[in-house]
Amino acid sequence: MIELYESQRAMRNMRKAAMQRGVVAVLDVGSSKIACLVLRFDGSERLAEVEGIGSMAGQSGFRVIGAATTRSRGVKFGEIDAMQETERAIRTALQAAQKMANIRVDHVIACFSGAEPRSYGLAGQIDLEGHIVTEQEVARALSACDVPDYGTGREVLHAQPVNFALDNRSGLADPRGQMGQQLATDMHMLTVDATAVQNLAQCVKRCDLELAGIASSAYVSGLSAMVEDEQELGAACIDMGGGSTSLSIFMKKHMIYADSVRMGGDHVTSDISMGLQVPAATAERIKTFYGGVHATGMDDREMIQLSGETGDWEHDSRKVSRAELIGIMRPRVEEILEEVRARLDAAGFECLPSQQIVLTGGGSQIPGLDGLASKILGQQVRLGRPMRVHGLPQAAAGPSFAGAVGMCLFATHPQDEWWDFDLPVERYPSRSLRKAVKWFKDNW
Repeated sequence: MIELYESQRAMRNMRKAAMQRGVVAVLDVGSSKIACLVLRFDGSERLAEVEGIGSMAGQSGFRVIGAATTRSRGVKFGEIDAMQETERAIRTALQAAQKMANIRVDHVIACFSGAEPRSYGLAGQIDLEGHIVTEQEVARALSACDVPDYGTGREVLHAQPVNFALDNRSGLADPRGQMGQQLATDMHMLTVDATAVQNLAQCVKRCDLELAGIASSAYVSGLSAMVEDEQELGAACIDMGGGSTSLSIFMKKHMIYADSVRMGGDHVTSDISMGLQVPAATAERIKTFYGGVHATGMDDREMIQLSGETGDWEHDSRKVSRAELIGIMRPRVEEILEEVRARLDAAGFECLPSQQIVLTGGGSQIPGLDGLASKILGQQVRLGRPMRVHGLPQAAAGPSFAGAVGMCLFATHPQDEWWDFDLPVERYPSRSLRKAVKWFKDNW
């Protein structure tokens, strides 16, 4: 526990140093693509941000000066499967982004999906005896949280205070400077498979880079694809990637739950490849140009020419109807959404006052997906594109870049995490467990 706390603090300090130098790279390591953005910070706002703890609104103070993406290799279900191939892909994306930015980058902040995320809601309380709440008191309240035994081989990726209560007043974003008798806090903790984190850290190291931060792509996609009201009132972000689908629930501008489903757009592609007996590259192209989830009478008549290179002319020059293609795609898309639905139900999503769902990620671009999603998930569903950030090329403004853009926001305006406070060493958190969202609903 202490090692983890220290390594997260070390990364946070490294991020501050990189921001003071003025440049940092963000890396979205996905199963289908690896995206790299190089950010430059401008002076005044940067220093103000670096000095204090605390998230700042808005996204001024930085611009994207380099962007590149390359096909991902060696990553399955959002986790590194073949180290050398992933290293090569990261180097390719980084070199291209550095070339565009015309600057060398030493520090990188990375995000990844998969790794079996698990959410915990924790609570802690201390007596103030009428004192003013200072940073030390907040640190004491956080260290009073009972941390569950989350098992060996797991690592804490995020641990954010999501609510403070001073005496009878709950729902405080920041209690510092106020007076009271008792201070209570709720914290959301996300743990992931430790091996996945270590492999990513090792891979970044092999690319001669310093890892200055690490985040869950479920979290950062939510930051960039949701509007402020959705983050405030309660909404879920579903990021449909290639190898996995991440979901996060936000409330009062904090992530309060995250999970992932080990299926994504690549599974739809492989179904097409097997169903139509075409190579994966052809299946991907057909999915992109002709894919969908709702078949109409027109689709029986719309024929898709299949091309192949097997040398068997009969096999290579076939035609299939668009209705047939939709018939292959729809069951898999439904399966992914049913899995997402099960995770949202387990989290108690229906208890939140607002139940907006935002779909993003490369897989969300299948025509008609929002309609199918609202049927299966039973809520208001909209397609989310990432927020516009300064200098972002048009090619990197689509839903498949929600994670990468979210990383920019995470890097420049980080929310307070447990390791930003100097916890008294003898009081590192200890035990106990409750389900994250249900716990959250009871506490507001």
